[in-house]
Amino acid sequence: MTDDIDQLLISALMEDSRRSLKALAQISGLSAPSVAERLRKLEERGVLKGYTVVVDPKAFGYQLQAIVRIRPLPGQLQEVERQIQAIPEFTECDKVTGDDCFIARMCVRSMEQLDTLLDRINVCAETSTAIVKKTPVKRRLPPMA
Repeated sequence: MTDDIDQLLISALMEDSRRSLKALAQISGLSAPSVAERLRKLEERGVLKGYTVVVDPKAFGYQLQAIVRIRPLPGQLQEVERQIQAIPEFTECDKVTGDDCFIARMCVRSMEQLDTLLDRINVCAETSTAIVKKTPVKRRLPPMA
């Protein structure tokens, strides 16, 4: 379990994972060594799995994001999963229940690139693609309490 201070530290790190121990200490009202110890314990328990940086794919020419629903053809499940993993433009993929086995997010530079990449998958799966217009809710944690 996490307490209110742990949750405060986690929220502060979610806002900016580069916050210093000193800044986290000021936010939490603890000393920097106490913050360091709490973070170490959260890491050991697997609550904190890493610290990251957010990069805008547009800075590298990826103008479009797409959500792709993927339904492998019979006997092609492992091959489809292997292909998804091998195409670096797929930035996220969940294996799900329901009619489609995979729901993936990908970044592409153009519609032509999207078609080319999906053609690789379409030999062993059916796909349904939606272009992302806007992301009103970015990836976030559910309520901690």
